[in-house]
Amino acid sequence: MKKALFIGGTGTISTAIVKRLANDPAWEVWVLNRGNRPQVLPANVVSVTADINDEDAVLAKIGDETFDCVCEFIGFTRSQVERDHRLFNGKTKQYIYISSASAYHKPASGYIITEGTSLSNPYWQYSRDKIECEEFLMKKYREEGFPVTIVRPSHTYDERNIPLGVHGKKGFWQVIKRMLEGKPVIIQGDGSSLWTVTWNADFAIGYTALMGDRHAIGEAFQITSDETLTWDQIYATVADALGVKLNAYHVSTEMLAALGDPYGFDFTGSLMGDKSVSVVFDNSKLKRIEPNMKTNVSFDEGVKRAVEYVLTHPEECQVEDPEFDEWCDRVIETLENAKKSFLEK
Repeated sequence: MKKALFIGGTGTISTAIVKRLANDPAWEVWVLNRGNRPQVLPANVVSVTADINDEDAVLAKIGDETFDCVCEFIGFTRSQVERDHRLFNGKTKQYIYISSASAYHKPASGYIITEGTSLSNPYWQYSRDKIECEEFLMKKYREEGFPVTIVRPSHTYDERNIPLGVHGKKGFWQVIKRMLEGKPVIIQGDGSSLWTVTWNADFAIGYTALMGDRHAIGEAFQITSDETLTWDQIYATVADALGVKLNAYHVSTEMLAALGDPYGFDFTGSLMGDKSVSVVFDNSKLKRIEPNMKTNVSFDEGVKRAVEYVLTHPEECQVEDPEFDEWCDRVIETLENAKKSFLEK
């Protein structure tokens, strides 16, 4: 039996992978985290409660255990992957690092993205940190044979998350509430840029296929759905699932960054550095390893599941964000007044 260690294991992406692998008799699944959300883990998972940043505590818990695969989901900076290299070098046959598709070149040199697309993002520190992590790990692969595999997800979601472009610091719910109340919701740009969203269980199919595959060592893979939508289509699909009419209000990305960043919304990073850029992913490299990787859960179906869950779990999912709600009203009122003032002159 092969043995996998997940660092994290209870997030949007990793939960689906852990559940899928836990049903595979060929794998023994270990999860190392601080004990958050233990209820989402399958009963047959070996749970290790420790802070991955406390290397002595981790070593005390895992001892001399070795793994066929170590899966890192909460490594965001170079110092964190350096820590992983110290902990697991010589103790794993494969180390899979979750990077980000936001690391690809911005502004986009072309809208069709492959693993060979250059990495550069001047707008988002998060993405630059992911690039630095990749560079460190690939250097260790070239110089020492450290068995790294890079995975670049794009926008992955589950029943607890509704994908949106423009939202506040407390998540998506305030936008959903505005839709339900018939208020206008802000969409970046003119809503025509292309985007890809992926249901987490579909993502897990591609990810688990890479685990233990020798052809994946020293390589990078993007894992996304094959379904590409405009942002207007994404918001309209959400509104349909809610049973309401979409009242869209389009604002340029540059304007959103200028008006939102001072309030801590970081639209320069999340929009200019990611969601405002049209992307279509070519997943042929992954499909050579896993031909069954495909869109099993369409966005239409996934959003229906998410809306049903969110509306029936208010304490968990319906986090009010009055600051963002007021900000939206002010932005729309200001722009409408500017139009009116201009036309009056």
